Amino acid sequence: MKTNKIHYISGLVIITFVGIHLFNHILSIWGAARHIEMMNALRLFYRNIFIESILLFAVFVQIISGLKLFKENRKTAVSHFDKLQIWTGLYLAIFFIIHLSAVLSGRLLLQLDTNFYFGVAGLNSFPFNLFFIPYYGLAIVSFFGHMASIHNKKMKQNAFGLSPNRQSIAIIASGFILTIVIFYGLTNHFNGVTIPKEYKVLIGK
Repeated sequence: MKTNKIHYISGLVIITFVGIHLFNHILSIWGAARHIEMMNALRLFYRNIFIESILLFAVFVQIISGLKLFKENRKTAVSHFDKLQIWTGLYLAIFFIIHLSAVLSGRLLLQLDTNFYFGVAGLNSFPFNLFFIPYYGLAIVSFFGHMASIHNKKMKQNAFGLSPNRQSIAIIASGFILTIVIFYGLTNHFNGVTIPKEYKVLIGK
């Protein structure tokens, strides 16, 4: 099977999880308790050994195949969307490596519940937020940018008369809006989140 086909199939698995994950983050607008409540409910599905193994394998395949495709295509990309697909793919590969390593370390080494507070400890603490704000923000925008690039290649003018380019731009714009909404919730409406004592180890306290 060709690398791009393998990358596409593993990507479909990841898109499903990321969609669920972002939906969970949106609920943080109504507070940490609501976010954690939904996460606990969703974990009944994706934290079982079978689903989690598939997901971890899909991420591993996505990283390896994505880096290979980046190496193969970065010099031949011509259009703006081709270049966007390549560079957002590279960022997502880097993000997956860092994020997955952090989550597994939190669970297995620090024995922490990698819930809402695990994710936002650095986001709500200076100077760590100087890293985590662009780190998370670029991940969400890159995810939508990557999807928009793929959509641009596969779609035709839709029933509303929107060209593939305009459809893709709309997807990217949606990503920017969703990023702002999620940050609004994860920072407790920009006023900051009170980090429980056990999670302060993440920010050196």
